[in-house]
Amino acid sequence: MPTMTVNGLSTNVQLVPATGAGQETVVFLHGMGTDSLASFYLTMAPPVAAAGINVISYDLRGHGKTDRPARGYTIADFVADLEDLLDQLDVDTPVHLVGNSFGGTLAFSYAAKHPERVRSIVCIESEPATEAWASKMTEILDHTVRFLAVEESYDWIEANFSAHHRRLARMAADRILTTSIAEEVPLGPLLTLEDIAAIRCPVLSILGSNGYQADDLTALTSLLPNGEVHVFDGQGHSVLVEQHKNVRELVLRWVERQAA
Repeated sequence: MPTMTVNGLSTNVQLVPATGAGQETVVFLHGMGTDSLASFYLTMAPPVAAAGINVISYDLRGHGKTDRPARGYTIADFVADLEDLLDQLDVDTPVHLVGNSFGGTLAFSYAAKHPERVRSIVCIESEPATEAWASKMTEILDHTVRFLAVEESYDWIEANFSAHHRRLARMAADRILTTSIAEEVPLGPLLTLEDIAAIRCPVLSILGSNGYQADDLTALTSLLPNGEVHVFDGQGHSVLVEQHKNVRELVLRWVERQAA
């Protein structure tokens, strides 16, 4: 995996060129906490590239093998990273942004700032960075900080899940407790409903019926001029992990439609 200096940070980047002369490019954006580019690379990248689509994935700042500064975790910082990465890679055609959880939030913020550089968005259990989102994230992150700061929490995780989940929780604690990510992410900058309505590119929202948007599964797409929703019944927030093959097929069909 190549390492690039992106927006001043050593950044872990994985490029998978399309098989054949692929004209479309997908950028995979992973979630926050325990996530990294591996969640997409191991499940989606090679088959998507084999279908004739160029693939870009990278570890977000503070995650995976990318540098972990003590501060600098507003959405503006993450958007600036994506801007610089695509500039350095000389990507001069609009891309498809595929984001899981926080990665989808980042996709919306990037599209709002650079509508000419985004062909479409696929957001998986994601929503834009609105005031309502910021309130939800503040509550989730505050709870996470309190939970991970207690040593007995890791014993509870292992007893109720597995030793692997305990290791993942330790990884999340390293990122959340030693940086300002929990403080800065909810600060935005936030998008208004008018900002969201101005996102003209096609958007596919993939949700679990029991996920974070279970109270209103069409709330997001109703705000968008060109939005669609696909719901996996009985699934929670971990749609990408538990339904990765089906999600992959949705992404492939989606990109093919937009390219046509």
